Amino acid sequence: MNASWLQWVRGIVTVRLRGNQLETLVNRALASGLQLWSISRTSGGELVCNVTVGDFFRLRPLLKETGCRMHVTTRKGMPFWLKRAEKRIFFGVGLVLFFIGMFLLSSLIWTIEVKGNDKISEEHILEVAKQEGLYPFQWSFKLPEISDLQKSMTRDLPGAAWVGVEKRGTKITIQVVETKTPDTTPPVDPRHIIASADAVITDIQAETGRPVVKRNEKVKKGDILISGILGDENNTKNVPAQGEVRGLVWHEYNITSPLIRKVQVYTGETKTRWYGIAFGRALKVSGFGKVPYQFYETIQHVEQAAWRTWELPFGRMKETIREVRIDKVPVTLAEAKSTGITQAKADILSKSGADAVVKSENILHEKTENGKVYMKVLFEVEQSIVAEQPLVQMQGE
Repeated sequence: MNASWLQWVRGIVTVRLRGNQLETLVNRALASGLQLWSISRTSGGELVCNVTVGDFFRLRPLLKETGCRMHVTTRKGMPFWLKRAEKRIFFGVGLVLFFIGMFLLSSLIWTIEVKGNDKISEEHILEVAKQEGLYPFQWSFKLPEISDLQKSMTRDLPGAAWVGVEKRGTKITIQVVETKTPDTTPPVDPRHIIASADAVITDIQAETGRPVVKRNEKVKKGDILISGILGDENNTKNVPAQGEVRGLVWHEYNITSPLIRKVQVYTGETKTRWYGIAFGRALKVSGFGKVPYQFYETIQHVEQAAWRTWELPFGRMKETIREVRIDKVPVTLAEAKSTGITQAKADILSKSGADAVVKSENILHEKTENGKVYMKVLFEVEQSIVAEQPLVQMQGE
C-alpha cells in the first residue's frame, strides 16, 4: 500500500524488525490500531514496514512485550522536511550575518600609523587628521577623498612639505615629508685644542689654528696642542682651533674574573598558556595556575586574525614557558684571564671612542683567590686626546 498524503504530512518512518515473535508483534500492533503497511520479509528473516511517526512511538511498548528489536532505515514526510529546512535556514541566516559582520568590521578604520615625522609630533598629526574626519573606528565610507585629505592635511600641518595617505584594508598609513630647513650652525668662539689626558703624540692634523706639539712628544692633561692664536706679538688673531690629535694613553684596570661560569640550560619541560586578543587586550583562556618552575623563560607568539589582506583587531597569543636550570661550569685560568681582559678592552673602547685602538696590555699583578682571578692590567691605547678651551677663559685667567 502506498502512503497517502495524510500519512506524508504526519511523517513516515521505515523500520526493520527482528526477533522470534515478529508475527505476534504485527498482530498486536494492528489490533491496537497502529497503521503498518508495505510489510515485507527479508532473506534474513527480518520484517520491513512503514509506520507513521505517531505510531512509531506507540510501537515501542509492544517491542518490549515481544522481545523484538527495531532499527530505523529511512525517514520521510513533512516533519523531517521541515527539520532539514530549519537547519538550512539557520545556516543561511548565520552565513548572511557572518558576511554582514565581516563587512561592517572591514568597513572600520582600526589603526592609523604615522611615518616620516621627525620634528612634527605624532600627536599633532593625529589631531589634524581627526579634524579632517580621519580617526580610529571611523567608517571607511565616511572618509573624504584621499586626494582631498592629503591636500588639507598638507595645508594644516606647519612644517610639512607633503602628506600622503594610504589605505590598506582597515589600516591607514600617513606618510609625512617634512620641510627641510638649512642648518644654522652657531658661530664658534675662539679656542685652543688642549690635551684631554697625559699621552705621547702619535699624530696631529690641524685644520685651523697653529700646532704647538709634534709627534712622539709627551704632553700632560691640559697642555695646548693646537693654539687658537695666530700671528706674532704685534699682530695677533684669535680663531677657533680645529683639528685631530691622537696619542698613546695608558689605562690601569683592576680586573676580577670568576673561575666558574654560570650557564643557562633548557630542561625540556614546558607549560603553554593561550590568550584571546581583542582590540590590543589579552585575556587568558587556558594554562591557569602558577608557573611550576623556579627558573624559566617566556616566549610569546601572536597570531592576528585576517581576512584576505585585511588585518582584524582580534586573534590569539601562545605563551610558552620553558624551564631552565643554571649550571656552573668550571673554566681554566687562561680562559678566565682572557674573558676579564676582553671585557676591560670593551669598556676602554666604549669610553675612548669608536676610533680608539688597544695597542698592548701588560699584567702588572695577578693572584687567584676564592674561585676568582684578580689582575691589575695596564693598557696602552691610541685614541683621540682632543679637548676644547675657550680663549676668553684663558684671557680671564
